[in-house]
Amino acid sequence: MRPTFCPITTALFLLVGCAAAAEEIDTHKVATPQSLKWAAAPPSLPGGAEIAMLFGDPEKPGIFALCMKMPKGYRIPPHMHEHSEFVTVLSGALSLGLGPAADRVTIERLPAGSFASMPHGVVHYVFVNEDSVIQINASGPWTIEYANAKDDPRLNGAPEVSDPNLYSSK
Repeated sequence: MRPTFCPITTALFLLVGCAAAAEEIDTHKVATPQSLKWAAAPPSLPGGAEIAMLFGDPEKPGIFALCMKMPKGYRIPPHMHEHSEFVTVLSGALSLGLGPAADRVTIERLPAGSFASMPHGVVHYVFVNEDSVIQINASGPWTIEYANAKDDPRLNGAPEVSDPNLYSSK
């Protein structure tokens, strides 16, 4: 006898699976531009950027949201993350490229209001040609692994990074 699936049973399995995967949010929180507390970006990112936490903690498992302020001329060399990343350009513009070599010819310019989703493990890089602010939503712990170890600001001459956590100094 061949098993058959009832559409209602299938829908229940999907509903239960989605509910189990969803994270509970235990606090109502509102952030306004005036309430953001900007601080230097973590040591795993090139110097010059600032972040403001909106929700969650990028160092711990779970969802988080942050804003990142980048000055004109800022760049993030080719890198990837362990978890998928969702980026919204709030002001300015961002030039986003894919692959292990930063190439200004193949980048895509994302003006304010643009959205990009980056699957985990995809190597990408960023150029900023004007002062810009983005919002990043992802799951923690937020890690970064550079395509070329020499680009990793955490290394300071060390041959490899033992902890790719974005907030780790080594």
